[in-house]
Amino acid sequence: MEPVHIIGAGLAGSEAAWQIARAGVPVVLHEMRPGTGTFAHKTGDCAEMVCSNSFRSDDDVMNAVGQLHWEMRNADGLIMAMADRHRLPAGGALAVDREAFSQAVTAALRAEPLIEIQGGEISELPESGNWIIATGPLTSDKLAQSIRSVTGTDALAFFDAIAPIVHADTIDMSIAWEQSRYDKGDTEEERRAYINCPMTKDQYEAFIDALLAAEKTEFHEGETAGYFDGCLPIEVMAERGRETLRHGPMKPVGLTNAHMPEQKAYAVVQLRRDNALGTLYNIVGFQTKMKYGAQTEVFRMIPGLQDASFARLGGIHRNSFLNSPTLLDDRMRLRRRPNLRFAGQVTGVEGYVESAAMGLLAGRMAAAQAKGHDLPPPAITTAMGALVNHITGGAEAKTFQPMNVNFGLFPPLPDVKSGRRGRKDRYPAYTQRAKDDFSAWLAAQ
Repeated sequence: MEPVHIIGAGLAGSEAAWQIARAGVPVVLHEMRPGTGTFAHKTGDCAEMVCSNSFRSDDDVMNAVGQLHWEMRNADGLIMAMADRHRLPAGGALAVDREAFSQAVTAALRAEPLIEIQGGEISELPESGNWIIATGPLTSDKLAQSIRSVTGTDALAFFDAIAPIVHADTIDMSIAWEQSRYDKGDTEEERRAYINCPMTKDQYEAFIDALLAAEKTEFHEGETAGYFDGCLPIEVMAERGRETLRHGPMKPVGLTNAHMPEQKAYAVVQLRRDNALGTLYNIVGFQTKMKYGAQTEVFRMIPGLQDASFARLGGIHRNSFLNSPTLLDDRMRLRRRPNLRFAGQVTGVEGYVESAAMGLLAGRMAAAQAKGHDLPPPAITTAMGALVNHITGGAEAKTFQPMNVNFGLFPPLPDVKSGRRGRKDRYPAYTQRAKDDFSAWLAAQ
């Protein structure tokens, strides 16, 4: 049997390789790192997480991304299995020790006899064979040019920003305190999963002033600074209004200052554990394009971080993706070259979980093709099916931008109350329908 080839060993490519091998089909996984690096990656490991360490909500009853977690777990997903094995306390979210996670994914793939991992950059789209392109937002320039040539259109692009990471022992815990918002979590550790740094109104106003005045990364000529709204740099949010951050990543609701419980903070900066040792914390929602010197100066204005030492500062990089509604069919194949499937962020999904889920689908579809079968996508009523439907035809091509999974992509349910007041009944109905239909899809394979 001819192997399936995958370009890119990120979360999508790693998950696709796993699914193909588990179906009994040989697979060759091509990864250019570490020989050819990128701005954001630091290692040659598979499934390296570069922006955040959070897989977001793990609630599979009231949250669409939690439902996507459920579907991936039930489809024998490698990414979710390793995330569960290396999870960190994060309230109601699923956060992981990113280094241990990627090392575990790499070890699992290398231990699978049907998977061969090959190094070296592939710069041209292959004309024949069964291929999955899962090169992510940092697709190399040469391969991106080949994609543009084959598709006959420019790849769209926006800019992605990375949040800074702080050494935990440099956080002043006489000012900061541990608490998850609204004390979420089933254990004491979960309920204390975040470190919170409070600000008074004067401190917040001074912080906003410094943020707006700080030196920012310059863009090259011809680049357009378009951003995905789910990953906006804090400076861009601040430019939209002085109160924007206070109603976004710095909102003070659901938190009580352990040092001064009677005093309500005007704004709160949260940090989330980034590794199992608890020695590193990332500043939640603080993606930034400030220059390095400005970052240390501005972030040390945050009470509790006045003496902070940074393990990594924030940064910004180009994030490319296809206009998938015009280019891909519902089997995730390039219409002009049906031997090529695309998966992950390059298809126009946003988020680690969404990227891995598209890898899972592409892998199962490619494995079915290798065995002489055709595998349709799951029903649009499932999280996975709703997402793939959106990127391959459900979205408006003229305004297409990266999309997280959300209940707005699910078909409405009859006889269920709409609006905000109906969510407590509507969301469980969505997720129960999704579980039933996804289970049926799996059973039919």
